[in-house]
Amino acid sequence: MSQSYNSIKPNVIDDEMVQKAVEELWPEDTGKLAKQEGINFKAVTELQLSFRNILQIDNLWQFENLTKLQLDNNIIKKIEALESLVHLVWLDLSFNNIEVIEGLDTLVKLQDLSLYNNRISRIEHMDTLQELQIFSIGNNNLTTMEDVIYLRRFKNLRTLNLSGNPFCDNEQYTLFVVAHLPDLVYLDFKLMSDTMREVAVSKYQDLTELLEHKEAQALAQLEENQAKQRELEYHKAAFVEYLNGSFLFDSMYEEDTEAARLAYLPGVDDLLQAYRKEFVSVCEELFNYGLKEYEKREAKVSNFYKSLQKALTATHQEWQSIILDFKNRNKKRLDEIHNATSYDIAESKRDEYKEDILQLSEALMTLEMLTADQMEELIKDFKRNVAVIASTFIENVKGIVNQCRDLENCHHEKLLEIYITTLEKSAKNELDEDLPDDVRMLLVDKNTTVNAANMSHGIRLLKINKRECDIFCNTYCWQASVTEKAFQNEINRHHGRVKEIVHYIDSLQEALDNLETLEPME
Repeated sequence: MSQSYNSIKPNVIDDEMVQKAVEELWPEDTGKLAKQEGINFKAVTELQLSFRNILQIDNLWQFENLTKLQLDNNIIKKIEALESLVHLVWLDLSFNNIEVIEGLDTLVKLQDLSLYNNRISRIEHMDTLQELQIFSIGNNNLTTMEDVIYLRRFKNLRTLNLSGNPFCDNEQYTLFVVAHLPDLVYLDFKLMSDTMREVAVSKYQDLTELLEHKEAQALAQLEENQAKQRELEYHKAAFVEYLNGSFLFDSMYEEDTEAARLAYLPGVDDLLQAYRKEFVSVCEELFNYGLKEYEKREAKVSNFYKSLQKALTATHQEWQSIILDFKNRNKKRLDEIHNATSYDIAESKRDEYKEDILQLSEALMTLEMLTADQMEELIKDFKRNVAVIASTFIENVKGIVNQCRDLENCHHEKLLEIYITTLEKSAKNELDEDLPDDVRMLLVDKNTTVNAANMSHGIRLLKINKRECDIFCNTYCWQASVTEKAFQNEINRHHGRVKEIVHYIDSLQEALDNLETLEPME
């Protein structure tokens, strides 16, 4: 049921092996040329590494555009080092020594997977393979029919091979599989008939209906979680995550043991509830302001790129007009050079055409320099606008967060008043409340009580300051990244356009140099 070591030394996939495998895929002449000039592994879409005594998968990261990979008939023990092959559609790992299904998470485009004839005892770790249509895992060690239920998540699965596994000896095997995978067309190389499907569905109806109910619940929960995650990502982009409720307020108290003890004092709980209500209201004001400003920022960036594209479109039209004018003027001149009746006439026309090419080069480069200057001004203006947006946002955030600090300071002063009053009552034995011993210890003297209150106050202010600092840092990061991206995009565009001009002019010059004319007369 698996491959054995033989007298040949086990191999790891190395550069020499993949080089040879790629050369074998190409015709002899092409292979020789590739060997001389070097192979661009990124251009390879299929790779066959069968029957090479491979023990360990490695060194395939270079084949980032691979769509088909054959690793069958080796002695591979572990599925690994495939994470960069994100375009893989077809993968054959049959006839190896694999024991666990793993390492396939990034292969989300996989449609055809063969793990036939290995040592696998459980179908697992395949959740991301939602495009899977053909799956062969026959001749393994599958013993429980529950593995079939796992395959229900693959809605596109139409061809399945499980033959040769221990659970296939169960007399209900085929009916169980067909009932739980009703969309299967082929099972173990056999076409599933409608009659077989009807019998299977009828026999396992109660089980499959229960499964469908659980799956529907799980799907609903998944969709709810995904919606919450999308909402959270939106809030993070606006720098106001967890400000739409009592999250910040609760975090201020979650590690504050002193506040928890002092909350037992008379009047503190009512004061705390009132404080909480006002604080949460300010947080929600900040949250709503943050979302509104986020939409404004996004609109500003979008409008900038639209204006940039509009300017570039106009420049591109002018570029095309210059080239079209050149082609129209010089097509006749090329014919004249080619059909010249004498060497002198041909050379004269050739010189004129060289001058035209030079003028074209100057015209295109001048246009690009003007475009670059225009882009630079637009981006500088954008940078200034972004700076204003960021500074205005930060100033307004400061104002709102200061409201939180004011509420905290006011709350602290009121708490101190309660603490002092309670302390005085305790000294006179006038306290009616039955307080825990650790709380009574705080009422020993004024300094102990005030120090505990101040420590608690300091913790809460630190939490407020940290949240404000997070918003500022995120804003500055956004400001830097959005402007840096605009500048970098323009650098890339400019370099690309200059390179394009040089290449075009060189091609014109090369065509002129290769144009056959009359030889000079001796």
